[in-house]
Amino acid sequence: MENKKLGFVILSFSVLASILAFGFMGILGKQTAALQCYPTNECQRVESLVGLSHVAVGLISFIGALGVYLLFFSTSEEAIMKRLEEEKNMKLEGDKFDLVLKALDDNEKKVLKAIREQDGITQSTLKYRTDLSKAKVSQILTGFERKNLVKREAKGKTYAVYLAENF
Repeated sequence: MENKKLGFVILSFSVLASILAFGFMGILGKQTAALQCYPTNECQRVESLVGLSHVAVGLISFIGALGVYLLFFSTSEEAIMKRLEEEKNMKLEGDKFDLVLKALDDNEKKVLKAIREQDGITQSTLKYRTDLSKAKVSQILTGFERKNLVKREAKGKTYAVYLAENF
């Protein structure tokens, strides 16, 4: 949120500076017309001020662009930290899941991966997806429930299977 406030302040400053710079350039233009600018010292002074005013307009434009960026496009440090924290948590969850998979046999791995891919999968769908018998799927899920890896909820004549919340 601080970037937006800073962007607003910078943008306001650049608008004010632009008004002053263009006003000054208008005055210099009138002086140039009044002097009819022949190669005199007075004309050279006015011409150098006109060149300097062009540099000032460029600098003011840069400051204005910075203000617009900070106001509309800059992400705050809080948002960046939040995103990094989420990525870290997802990586930790993935690492934890991989560690659990190392301790399982092939059929258990198939079942647990299928549950992770589709949380709330029914036991009958799980049977088809893993190409295991109904009894084998039920046996594996009972073991997983004892280990607090999954939970089952009744869903009609079958059960919906979810990964445990601590997993």
